[in-house]
Amino acid sequence: MTKLAIARKTITLYADTNRETPRMLAAEIAASFREHGYGIATWKGQDPIAHLATAGVRADETALFVTIGGDGTLLRAARVATELDVPLLGINAGRLGFLTELDAGDPRIAHLPQLIDEGVLVEERIALEAECNGRTFFALNDVVVRKGDVSRIVPFGLRLEGEHIADIPADGICIATPTGSTAYFLSAGGSIISPRVDAFGIVPLLPHTLFSRPLIVPATSRIEIGCDSEVAHAHLECDGDVLAELGPNTTVSVRRHPKRVRFARLTTLRFFERLEQKMRWGVSIKAAGR
Repeated sequence: MTKLAIARKTITLYADTNRETPRMLAAEIAASFREHGYGIATWKGQDPIAHLATAGVRADETALFVTIGGDGTLLRAARVATELDVPLLGINAGRLGFLTELDAGDPRIAHLPQLIDEGVLVEERIALEAECNGRTFFALNDVVVRKGDVSRIVPFGLRLEGEHIADIPADGICIATPTGSTAYFLSAGGSIISPRVDAFGIVPLLPHTLFSRPLIVPATSRIEIGCDSEVAHAHLECDGDVLAELGPNTTVSVRRHPKRVRFARLTTLRFFERLEQKMRWGVSIKAAGR
């Protein structure tokens, strides 16, 4: 991690505007930053909190994105912030909050402007770029190619660096970053990958075989997922959002995104401690029930 001093006293708020709690917390945070001489911007489409913005302050010129919501809110903001090379500081007002830095109710939220003035730590994470039909898509957690509304199992072709690996009869294939290895990838039977490991994970979704296992491949790899010629249609999903419909014989190419996602941290992240706190990693059933 590196230490970053915020040069421009401007922030962008990116909140889950569909829920009251994040909207109220966004108003409190905006007031706190404004009292300390910060300009406030909001991102387009964030109409319910647009009134919090400072006139003339543009989101694409701010020094920090502050997200207020759950992990999904942070994932959506990451697409924007990464393109702008701006770090993200997440505040959890949702359920799990595995990716966020602070939970709602943390006393440090009231002192965020002072803490940021002192400088924040910046942790960089690798992301994915998916390409199909001439379009590219960003994903911090995972890229999923999944069959559409057909009941039968269909094969998906998997290629690595141009080499044919397998035709896997399954509901789909998930490719995850280390950041995404604790999300859908984990639920699908994938391995937890430390964020310090420069690798991607590949796991089939509900494979119709006893011998299909997750793969861990170098982050320099070019991965291709091919839709079978008999697939009526399939979906391309990035970080849980369906972004494209895929027809038969379509190939999705996945590689490392050219930019890294930058997380603003108040303290050094202890990854396995976070696993224990948020996901009960290493905690026995008896201990968890006390």
